[in-house]
Amino acid sequence: MKKISSYLTIQILVGISLLSCLLAAQPIAEWQLVPTETGCTARHETSAAAVDGIFYLIGGRGVMNVEAFDPATSRWTKKGMVPMELHHFAAIPVTNKIAVFGALTGGYPKEQSVPNLWWYEPAKDEWTQGAEIPEDRRRGASGCVLDGDLLYLLCGNTNGHWNGCVPWLDTLNLKTGEWTRLPDAPHARDHFQAGLVDGKIICSGGRRTEAEHGHVFDLTVSEVDVYDIAKETWSTLEKPIPTPRAGAPTITHNGKIIVIGGESGQDLAHSEVEAFSLATGDWETLPPMVEGRHSGGVALIGDDIYFAAGCLKHGGGTDQSTILKFSIPKQP
Repeated sequence: MKKISSYLTIQILVGISLLSCLLAAQPIAEWQLVPTETGCTARHETSAAAVDGIFYLIGGRGVMNVEAFDPATSRWTKKGMVPMELHHFAAIPVTNKIAVFGALTGGYPKEQSVPNLWWYEPAKDEWTQGAEIPEDRRRGASGCVLDGDLLYLLCGNTNGHWNGCVPWLDTLNLKTGEWTRLPDAPHARDHFQAGLVDGKIICSGGRRTEAEHGHVFDLTVSEVDVYDIAKETWSTLEKPIPTPRAGAPTITHNGKIIVIGGESGQDLAHSEVEAFSLATGDWETLPPMVEGRHSGGVALIGDDIYFAAGCLKHGGGTDQSTILKFSIPKQP
């Protein structure tokens, strides 16, 4: 009996040891600095989009080149210049083009709203001026999502960083050029990005920028607002964003929005990465970035998130020229 008991004990210990080895062999998802021969141009308040598996970094303070990153070769390629200074916008891939919508231009703190939509076509490396935005609805640092032929422009700031944070919601029909005003969001916010999940637009993060009154980084918005496109109604979720911050690029993946990095009243940029599931109404914490950054360009290629440029501290002055990568773990 003792021999059988000892044998079973040995087998259990061997099994536990093998299981531990298997678990240890599993790759742990974490952010990595991608080695490249050359970096991108150091910049912030930029945006990015992926077309045909290539990452395009567009805009930022100043007038500079579009830059393309190929994940297959880990190389950057300089493209043509932007048509004007474009910053504080969301770059939205639309078929084989990229829309730059709701941008600011000019210097801090009273940046001007760009009056038009701009199109960039990577295959031709060409820019085309698009539809005009109604003068009384122009703003930047807004959220932007595409649903079918409709570009949605959410919230933003009408007067750069000085004042003018608004709760507005509008759509631009890309086929007809029609501009439609929709109900205001429950909370005004700027310096954020929106996400689209199952016919609902999710607004998380951001702030109310009022440099006029000395509030640039501190008035963060913790509430999460959701717009139901079919019902044309807004609601505010029960659970706020765990780490309120602004300037945090956001991507959508498998029914979740993922909010990456950002800036707030603290000196260092945030390294937190948090994901929200509309299906469950819950937030989850993902591995943090290897270093905090805000206002960089982010795009999703397959299951890989790429984050290029951005700043290490709130505001400007610590612009980066490197690109980070996070491979989203496969669902079990």
